[in-house]
Amino acid sequence: MKKLLIAASCAMAMFASGAQAQDLRIAFDVPYEPFEYKDDNGELTGFEVELASAMCEELEANCEFVIQAWDGMIPGLLARKFDLIMSSMSITEERAKRVLFSDPYYITPGGWFGPESFNTDVTDLEAMKGKTVGVQRGTTMDTYVTENMHSAVTIKRYTTAEDMVLDLEGQRIDVAFVDYPVGEQTILNREGFKEVGEPVKLGEGVGVAMRKRDAKLAKEINAALKTLKENGTYDTIMAKYFNYDIKI
Repeated sequence: MKKLLIAASCAMAMFASGAQAQDLRIAFDVPYEPFEYKDDNGELTGFEVELASAMCEELEANCEFVIQAWDGMIPGLLARKFDLIMSSMSITEERAKRVLFSDPYYITPGGWFGPESFNTDVTDLEAMKGKTVGVQRGTTMDTYVTENMHSAVTIKRYTTAEDMVLDLEGQRIDVAFVDYPVGEQTILNREGFKEVGEPVKLGEGVGVAMRKRDAKLAKEINAALKTLKENGTYDTIMAKYFNYDIKI
């Protein structure tokens, strides 16, 4: 797949030892507002984009940002098309068999969103029979609905959250189950929509994914993220996008 490469605004300094700074390519699935998306000027931004830039500065690494569709994330990483995934990838046992995760750097629940007219209890499978639920393919929300609701509902899977929201607006699905901040930013700000169920905690949090052999890099990333949390950088970035704490 042809992908757009965007140069990150990261540190270009050398390590104190005099060694050449490492080059890192970091993949994002766009749009996934407020975590990664393009602003009105077409520039890549968002919570994870800013956090990645700060992490690269802390690592003294030359970073390049790669836009990659979600369903090609892990295959692309393993094929060495990029070195890191920093795109709201929840840590799960199944994924951990294929990739190495950093320590989790945020956690948010999955959220149920639908039109104002939707009054069905999403936890009542009998009541949900015949409903169509939208999820983004390959996410923990997809796994949850597939494992817990497949006998009652029709599951419609999307490559991007944006396409799912468009189908919700077009009444081609009844409800959407997405990462809560994504639903908050992309659905609740539209007239005629509401939260239709209680948030559901999924997984162990979100981590940076890399290849299994990159244990040294994982330690460096964990140290960098820890520093950003301790020196206030993480909180400053978080406050730009959320009015609640997502730090873990």
